[in-house]
Amino acid sequence: MMLTRRDEHARAARRLGLSVCDWPALGTPAQLVVTAADAMADARAAVERVLRDIDLAASRFREDSELSRLNTAAGSWVPVTPLFARALQVAVDAARWTGGLVDPTVGEALIRLGYDRTFAAVPAVAGPLRVRVSAAPGWQRIELADGRARLPVGARIDLGATAKALAADLAAAAAAEAAGCGVLVSLGGDIAVAGEAPAGGWPIAIDDVTDLALPADEHGQVIVIRDGGLATSSTRARRWQRGGVELHHLLDPRSGLPARGPWRTVSVTASTCVLANTASTAAVILGADAPGWLRDRGFHARLVGADGVPMYVNDWPRS
Repeated sequence: MMLTRRDEHARAARRLGLSVCDWPALGTPAQLVVTAADAMADARAAVERVLRDIDLAASRFREDSELSRLNTAAGSWVPVTPLFARALQVAVDAARWTGGLVDPTVGEALIRLGYDRTFAAVPAVAGPLRVRVSAAPGWQRIELADGRARLPVGARIDLGATAKALAADLAAAAAAEAAGCGVLVSLGGDIAVAGEAPAGGWPIAIDDVTDLALPADEHGQVIVIRDGGLATSSTRARRWQRGGVELHHLLDPRSGLPARGPWRTVSVTASTCVLANTASTAAVILGADAPGWLRDRGFHARLVGADGVPMYVNDWPRS
């Protein structure tokens, strides 16, 4: 009998005395791990509530989402809920902190490159595109005040770099409170933990397959975290071809084109998943200067080049 990777994760969970479940959410695999099996139902219900609310607020692919209404408002002020206002503010803060490397106003560029629908529906291969090099409109032009938001005419926001990480942070906190035990939430490689960690901490598998967190046998490096978050950004995920040209979803806002740096995968630990994801995304876009940028800011990170050779920053384990 051949075991799938999810079968192996479930087996690993049982060995560690943990309970795990997986399901699709936000266009990516979601994984929930709890330290008490009898708390799984309460924990999952809490996670699903958070993910439902985030999807309705921040999805670029739902016509009824707040983000879609803002993107099509043609420069008008739009009322926003507290949750969507928070998601927008997190994105603006990420852009400001990275000097614009992580900029949510790349939405129009993603659409021009063919990522104009849920990724599962994006054709893997299609004909050539006429693409122009054009900087993103810029995060500074997002206006947010008094429960309202406004974009300049022609600008579109994509919150893919921060909203999923925010969802992981919020979902882990909500699940830990509801279940009263230790909780790990993984959303396609964006990982947050809350509550009391299991003995020995939370083991996390780190490799170029970023959809699941709990390690199975012989799947890349395994590290341990006890709190906060971990994120992996990869140019090997969400790839498609147009006219024989390989494209991916991590855009450099300075050009509006996929980042062309040397790193195919960057993993970062931080106090929150949002911070970890912001740093890992910025590192992919920054390119050769990323190790020094991460080192100077005190991040522990693992960067994997196109040749598959890893580089480690600060106290990330070497084996």
